[in-house]
Amino acid sequence: MTNLLIILSILSSFFATLEQKTLKSDFTVTVTEEVNAPLNYPGSITIHGRQFLLSAFDIKAAYDGKTLYMYSAQTDELTLSNPTEQELYEANPFLFAKALVSVCDVTEKPSADGQQTVVTLTPKDPSTGISRFVLKVRNSDLMPLSVEIKEGKKTSTLKMKEPKFVGSLQPSAFSIQADKNTYVNDMRF
Repeated sequence: MTNLLIILSILSSFFATLEQKTLKSDFTVTVTEEVNAPLNYPGSITIHGRQFLLSAFDIKAAYDGKTLYMYSAQTDELTLSNPTEQELYEANPFLFAKALVSVCDVTEKPSADGQQTVVTLTPKDPSTGISRFVLKVRNSDLMPLSVEIKEGKKTSTLKMKEPKFVGSLQPSAFSIQADKNTYVNDMRF
């Protein structure tokens, strides 16, 4: 029981840090499947609590705590919506991890050099859609270094590149503004 409390303390401290500080990082997502060669996708993310700004592919996504903004450069379309929790989990892996804690077996293991902690969340119920969620955190400042999500035969690994905590940002940093030629699809109700 003590070990579980320590693990939950590590996760609680990590989640509290993301509530108090703004995380910025470039990243690479690598998707591997058993039968295909790995695919790599670059991107960037800014997170503060539940708010985020994500850029990957030709898509930008932002969530200001109320509205989800999805911009496609390919179609020059901005969609505004009231997101479901599932949509937020798909865009922000740290919100997903926080939601998984209550339905998973949680284990942790220090890295060989003791500089990192590897937290593994294994769902108790296979209907969650994933078989494993692994979060690597640097111990000194609770900086997330990578996230790995195993779903069936597919593994998605997000590796942070030079992540850093920055000062507070204005709320407008977590929204996307359309220019005059952008088609705006407002689906909020």
